[in-house]
Amino acid sequence: MGRFFIDYLPLVVFIALIVATGLWHAWEFRLKPLAIPKAKIDAIVDDLIAQHGPDAEDRARGYEEEQWYRSDTYEQGKWRRVRRELWRRYHAGEWE
Repeated sequence: MGRFFIDYLPLVVFIALIVATGLWHAWEFRLKPLAIPKAKIDAIVDDLIAQHGPDAEDRARGYEEEQWYRSDTYEQGKWRRVRRELWRRYHAGEWE
């Protein structure tokens, strides 16, 4: 078994790097934004609705896309949460 790891060490390292990159991306994009308090997300949503009215979702999508171009996965995840809250309010009839 030890000889296997010695023979295939570069492959094991390469696979470990791929797994580490995937875990890092999942942390930055999905899990870390969940730590943002709901009150902060609600405040951002309320501000967007007050400033932009029916175009609030388009603005949030624009901010999310801007963060995608900047490769800021944490901010992209934050704006995705904002968009989900906007859609939740829209479907609940709280905002048009």
